[in-house]
Parts: sequence; C-alpha cells; structure tokens
Amino acid sequence: MKIRRKYLFYTLAFASAIIAAAVSAIDAKIINDVIINDPLAFAVSCFIVGIIISLVIVLIFSIPIKKGKSLGSKVIDPSFRRIRLVRKEEIKYHVVAGLGNALLTVGYFFLLSDLKDPSVVLPFSQIVILYLLTIESITEKNMPTLSEIQSSVIVTFGAILGSISLTGSLSLTSMSFVFLLICPAWVLFSIYQRKLKLLKIDGRPNDSLNIRFWNVVFACVFAVMIVMIYDVVMNSAHFIAGLTASLEHFGWVALTMGVTFFSYVFYIRALGIGKASITQAVRASTVLFAIPFSLMLSYFNIIPPFTTDPIMILLKMMGTILVLLGIVSFALALVKAYIFIKVKPGYPIDETMDNLWKIRGVTRVAAVAGPYDFIVKIRTRTLVKGYERIIRKIEGIEAIKEYKWESVLKEWEDI
Repeated sequence: MKIRRKYLFYTLAFASAIIAAAVSAIDAKIINDVIINDPLAFAVSCFIVGIIISLVIVLIFSIPIKKGKSLGSKVIDPSFRRIRLVRKEEIKYHVVAGLGNALLTVGYFFLLSDLKDPSVVLPFSQIVILYLLTIESITEKNMPTLSEIQSSVIVTFGAILGSISLTGSLSLTSMSFVFLLICPAWVLFSIYQRKLKLLKIDGRPNDSLNIRFWNVVFACVFAVMIVMIYDVVMNSAHFIAGLTASLEHFGWVALTMGVTFFSYVFYIRALGIGKASITQAVRASTVLFAIPFSLMLSYFNIIPPFTTDPIMILLKMMGTILVLLGIVSFALALVKAYIFIKVKPGYPIDETMDNLWKIRGVTRVAAVAGPYDFIVKIRTRTLVKGYERIIRKIEGIEAIKEYKWESVLKEWEDI
C-alpha cells in the first residue's frame, strides 16, 4: 500500500498520541489502584515485564509470510525483517536513548503519582518541544525557521494551559520536576531514537520494532541501577517491591507495556520522517485525546472528580485549541524540493558535494550518472525566503555550471 509521505507522518504521530493517551489511563489505574503510589516499583516492574512482552511481540512479527517478508514488515514497518542483535554502530545511541527512557519513565510515574490526572500529565510533558527545538538549532545543520519557532511556542503554551487540571489545581512542584528531569530525559530519548531510525543496517533503513525492543532492554538496565542506588542511599526496598509487582500484577503491567510498545513504534517511525521537535509537536495532540480518558477515570472514581468552574474549563479548552492550531501550522508550512545540478569540468566531485551539503535546508545530496551530476533534496518552511537563500548559496559555488529547481507537490511511501 502506498501513502503520501506527509500523510504517513501525521498518521503515525497521531496514532502514537492516541495510544499514549490510552496508556496514561491504564497507568493512572495501576498507580492509583494496583501498585499504590510507588513510582519506582512501577518503573522496575514495567521494564522487567516490558522486556518479556516486547520480545513476544517482536517474535510474533518476525514470523515469515509470503514473498520472503515478515508479518511485521507487512503490517507495522516495511524496514523490519526479523528480530536481531544490536549492531556495533547502534550501541552508543542505544545507551543514551536507554538512559533517557529510564529517567523519563521514572519521572513520568512520579508525576502521575502526584497529579493523578492523565489530562494534566500528558500536556505538562509537551514543554519538551521547546527543549528539542533549542537542541536542534544548536546541533543540526537544518536550523528551525521562524514559522517552526512560532508553531512550537503556540503548542508549548497551549500545553501549559492544558496542564491546568480540571480539578482546579496547578502544581508548581510538578512543573519544576518536568523542567528539570522529564524534559531533558525526553530530549535524550527522542533525539537518539531518531539517530537510530536514520541509521542504515545491512544497506536498509533501520526498523522501529528492533529499536523499541532494544531500547526497553537498555532502559531496564539503567532503571534497575537508578532504583537500586536510591534504595541503598535511602535504605528503602523499591527494587524488591518492583520485582514483587512484576509477579503479582503481571497482567496489568503487561497490558500497559504491550500497548506502550505500539505507541513508541509509531513514534519512532514518525521520527524517521520528521524532525524530533515537529514529531513531538504533532504528538502533543495527546492534550485532546487524554481528556475523554480522564473523564472516564473520574467517572469510576479512580481520580478526583472534575471542577465545574467555567474559568478552569475555558482555560483547558483554550490550551487544547492552541495545541491544535500549532499542529495545523506545522502541517501547512512544509515545502520540499529537488535541485538538479550540472558541474563544470575539472572540479572535484567530493569538494562540490561537501559545499552543497553545508547549505542549510539541504537534507540529501546524491551524485548521479546521466545529464546531471547531483540531485539535492531540499526541505524548508518558507518557500520564498528559503528559495532565495538556497539559490544564493548555490550560485556562490564556483563549480556549478547550471541548476534546475523542482518543487515536490506530492510524495508517496510504503506503509
């Protein structure tokens, strides 16, 4: 099945957001009614059980079907073949992403234990969009444009408004926790998951199922280390409680980790298409999707009942609308193009390719045979200014004889 690349990106990001909202409701049930207010024990049990559940899922999707393809490549990720061991070039990325996931998970459970309400916790964590945008502007060649910054700020402030609980409370302690732990951890997790997705393994794009499985393994190691160190320092027994919960509440923990697996698989696939900040901004639609789950939890008295204060409800609605407007502005602004380039005789190919690669907005440079010497892929969010800036840079490269700009109207990809 073929689907336009832009539509695939938004489908994956929105699917991840919907599943994440459902997961938060399950987690709220577990931490309030099953593993009562012990975030560290919950984190340990999630990763221990998560390894088992993730392994089972990946093994099922490794089942071969017709034409040499696996079940996973047919229904989840075309790049997937079967479960495999971690490659040497992946290890450094898995280590950092695993550490980020361990810290993120512990922080998320602490936040959920404190705030109770998923419709508050999920918007709260979307502040990470500003962190991602800042990191990308420092580390990536493709700097964010003004429209990206504006859209990210709109989404972030909408998420902050959305984090005001329908119970009528706003926790400054929890907000500090988000800024100091959860957001930095999410930056590590998302950026290095994206690096993994962009790696080539055996000449093929890396697949999201193996990335997710091995991330759970590495994150489990770090989570266990963090909890055991905490237990030694504080003379507590959260690790033992986590092991006990893994056995006594295996069904509940397996449910949340099984559903979480698919949320992150879709998220990782989306990261392979768009930048981390943009992917996270679209995934911020959890602000909207979490509300019906919170209403359900409140109805069954799992979380405190909601306020009927019209001002609180209005603020929540305003936050939700701002998030949706930010997402729409991202969707409408992206422009892609290809530039076909001929080079003057006598100029070195490698030097010319390097000069093209240094242009901001260039995402791929290919040396080709035929009437043209290079095909350059462009991504920009401002067509007029982006076009002028890129063309000016190209015209400044002495080796280039002539070029032709072709804007992309539609782009398809295997689903």
